[in-house]
Amino acid sequence: MEKEKMVKELNRLIGKESVLGTDMQIQLYEYDASLIRSKPDCIVLPTSTEQVSKVVKFAHDNGIRVIARGAGTNLSGGSISLQGGIAIVLTRMNNILELDIENQRVVVQPGVITLNLKNFLAKHGYLYQPDPASEKASTLGGNIGENSGGPHCLKYGVTSNHVLGGELVLYNGEVVQIGGKALDNPGYDLSGVFVGSEGTLGIMTKAILRIMPKAEAVKTMMCIFNSIEEGGDTVSAIIADGIIPATLEMMDNLTIKAVEEAYNMGLPKDAAAILIIELDGLSDGMERLTNRILDICKKHHVREIRVAKDQAERDKIWAGRKGAFGAVGRLRPNYMVNDGTVPRTKLPETLAKVIAIGKKYNLPIANVFHAGDGNLHPLILFDERDADELKRVHAAANEILKVCADMGGTISGEHGIGVEKIHGMQLICSSQDLASMRNVKVAFDPDGTYNPGKVLPELQKTA
Repeated sequence: MEKEKMVKELNRLIGKESVLGTDMQIQLYEYDASLIRSKPDCIVLPTSTEQVSKVVKFAHDNGIRVIARGAGTNLSGGSISLQGGIAIVLTRMNNILELDIENQRVVVQPGVITLNLKNFLAKHGYLYQPDPASEKASTLGGNIGENSGGPHCLKYGVTSNHVLGGELVLYNGEVVQIGGKALDNPGYDLSGVFVGSEGTLGIMTKAILRIMPKAEAVKTMMCIFNSIEEGGDTVSAIIADGIIPATLEMMDNLTIKAVEEAYNMGLPKDAAAILIIELDGLSDGMERLTNRILDICKKHHVREIRVAKDQAERDKIWAGRKGAFGAVGRLRPNYMVNDGTVPRTKLPETLAKVIAIGKKYNLPIANVFHAGDGNLHPLILFDERDADELKRVHAAANEILKVCADMGGTISGEHGIGVEKIHGMQLICSSQDLASMRNVKVAFDPDGTYNPGKVLPELQKTA
């Protein structure tokens, strides 16, 4: 369909104020937080499930591709319109629809900013646990699409552990309900299938989320090590001792220096690694548990331990960790965020290989990682204006993914596959595995309407 005719019909369906189609407007939606660039044909900003349904039905009837977007913080190219079509931007659907304290549930639209929900719940003494570093900007719909995690996923799980159901718009515009407030709904677990599907199966326009009461007590500590190996061994020893902290987060030397230079937090720039440990739970026994962890750290040659005395000190510790990506961005014009997961006992060995890959390709790599669940985020620093350097970045990223797979891990912890890692799916999936996933895709989206070219590599043609 011609673009002019498409825009005219969309204006009629959902109103002129909700449709964008000028060259400048389209250019604003050609990118996300990955290195991929591609323009949609037009953009719509619906305010209701009914409007989303109308747009999707129109697209289906006219053979037009559709991609759902939130705030564009995706790190794997998942929110880029590879084949043009309509970008359905859900940021205006940003209402908290219901707070059900008695059942510990909240119902939200997909455009709600993650931190806005957390701040709203805090006033009532409750928490939504998934906490990606992008929570100040990322939307809940995006978190659901990518099955995002964050520091607290060690103890509380990733997004899929907190989504109980919702409202879906299918490929033809039909609206269906999946899951619900109650546990153990009969039938197939379609919520489990949908969360983490990266926008390839449908659009969730309403989500039912699990919430939890705030913990009675929280203890946050920063442990400084002279080697990454000692920090990694400490992580394994804590878990082996039967302790599951709320978080176990690590930063390497390059990241520490970047954070200190950006925020002046008093971090030792010669430290090899910083491990942030947070405990939460009942007040009774918290000091005993803290002392057990401190003893483990000392046995593994911790250089210094800083225990937050109050909320202000706790916030300061977390400001450095959650601001790490921004701080590293000051070092070079660009960075590529890689994302892989390995068994936590393999972290030191994996990090050594990542460092070696950086040296091989002459690229600085800063490492920030959810140490408790073995989720690495190597940040490869470069300048995209240097074509040779850009080529080396992609080669290094591919090698890092292979290292993660070879270590018995996987190629994504929370950033998704999108476009940038689609070639890596064959590192962890057999042809039969991929065929099964394609069958699921076809069952939900037989015409390939939703987010084409993502997650699943194309079938290899045989002679």
